[in-house]
Amino acid sequence: MQPELVTIFGRPIYWYGVMTALGFLAAVANWTWLGAREGRDRGLGSELGIWVMVGGILGARVTYILSNWPEYAAAPLEMLRIDKGGLIYYGGFIGGALAIVILSVLRKERLWNFADFVVTAVPLGHALGRIGCFLNGCCYGTPCQLPWAIPLQDVHRHPTPLYETAFNLLVYAFLLWLYPRRKREGSVFIAYLLVYPVGRFFFEFTRGDPRMTWMGLTVAQEVSIVLFAAGVGLWLLLPRRRTPADA
Repeated sequence: MQPELVTIFGRPIYWYGVMTALGFLAAVANWTWLGAREGRDRGLGSELGIWVMVGGILGARVTYILSNWPEYAAAPLEMLRIDKGGLIYYGGFIGGALAIVILSVLRKERLWNFADFVVTAVPLGHALGRIGCFLNGCCYGTPCQLPWAIPLQDVHRHPTPLYETAFNLLVYAFLLWLYPRRKREGSVFIAYLLVYPVGRFFFEFTRGDPRMTWMGLTVAQEVSIVLFAAGVGLWLLLPRRRTPADA
């Protein structure tokens, strides 16, 4: 892997930071395009990008730091070096979700209708971020002898980040297909909670980097179970409110 993209004035620019930024820009482009089709204001995509970026990065970084506290306690300034990697997706998802709840209140948006709109871009941005993981050499996979195995650390391994990239692109296509066809507010957000955690649960078995575990499962797998259960619960409990297009 080649973590550094280029060096400018003696300072390295890392692929991880570049791909994370591209992920946010892709999400903004998605929201701008989808919002234009619905007659939303043109600045919504950029506004969403700022809110999701701040909430998502804070949530992802805080989760990662807490998960690796002894390392950061010894070098506190490293907490600021997100360009070198060190974000946990589920922490970012929760942080971004909280930011969207606040923004929906400020904009007087119906929460579940707004959540459907916002979540369409999440797997697209995530897919690009996972390419950054791959180039950074983190999230490496377990040893395997498959034809597409990637040599890393003198061992052929599963290209786990690329598995997630491909899966996220499929989820993105599915959510875009579902969004204009939904018959109930919140159904696209719920669909994401029912689909992505299943893939993430199984991809965790191909991860070879050190992972926190509890009761035989990684923390990411346990969070996947919780989010899937939340999706089922929301599907059963949310009122059967029709979307504006069907009203």
